[in-house]
Amino acid sequence: MNYKFEFRPYQRKFKRPLQTSHGTWEIREGIILRLTADNGKIGLGEIAPIGWFGSETFLEALDYCRNLPDVISDRTIFSIPPNLPACQFGLESAWESATLKTQFKSAFSEDKTPASKSNYSGLLPGGEGALLGRQILWMQGYRTFKWKIGVLPFQREVRILQELVLALQEATGDQSVFLRLDANGGLSLTEAEEWLQICDQLGGIIEYLEQPLSVTELEAMMELGTRFSTAIALDESVATLPQMQSVYRQGWRGIYVIKPCIAGSPSELRQFCNLNKIDAVFSSVFETEIGRKSVLKLAATIQNYCPRAIGFGVDHLLEAEKDLELLW
Repeated sequence: MNYKFEFRPYQRKFKRPLQTSHGTWEIREGIILRLTADNGKIGLGEIAPIGWFGSETFLEALDYCRNLPDVISDRTIFSIPPNLPACQFGLESAWESATLKTQFKSAFSEDKTPASKSNYSGLLPGGEGALLGRQILWMQGYRTFKWKIGVLPFQREVRILQELVLALQEATGDQSVFLRLDANGGLSLTEAEEWLQICDQLGGIIEYLEQPLSVTELEAMMELGTRFSTAIALDESVATLPQMQSVYRQGWRGIYVIKPCIAGSPSELRQFCNLNKIDAVFSSVFETEIGRKSVLKLAATIQNYCPRAIGFGVDHLLEAEKDLELLW
């Protein structure tokens, strides 16, 4: 089947620049895709790359789209090279939307009411801003929170963490609450050990420490997992499907923080997760509603999906989304 291919770049500013160990991120750039099938059915998709995280860059994705013809085929969609994983996800998602009759009902509602936020992990502001941010997200219904570490001096972050945990414990009562710490691969081995010791002391409120070391230190992270009770999750190490397959072959059976929008083909990702019973946490790359819906549809098709909150509590960090219909 052939499809009319259209694309529109977009920009969306963060309310405040996002601080990570990779640096400062001020504007999310991406591309909205529209495929129109021969029968008139329309499918939307989104390319939301993060070049510094392991996918192609925005400019590489834009160049790829500009070089595609106005009419493309199934073969075009399923022959995108693996060095363009965000393009793979975006175009295949648009293809699924335009061709598949089955409607997947996701366990993760897009309802905006507070009760639905218990299925989501809310991303806290960096530094001391996490303390106020926690209160706001708590009122919105979040019960799982994520906080980035390795940005400020160690002792300062430890003090903030202790205040944050105390505040969460006081607010919870009998309710379960979890905190995820994300190092973005920015810790040394010694620092990772110190953080894990602190996490173990804090008990079950710390769900996991995410990507403590760089992608080149998988063996060290596996060894840390045997020495501490706090779970370790991989993120940067599993940015794309080939990386997931590689760490699985090397023996990683822990948590995979998967960002589908930059992982590659959704059909191949679905097969990998189902075949290997992956303990996955699906996570946002600050995509628009179009990309988010594609990810939630994918999550609904993962068998034996572990009941962990998905990492899509990020909209409060971005300026209001514009009406994407106006792009056309």
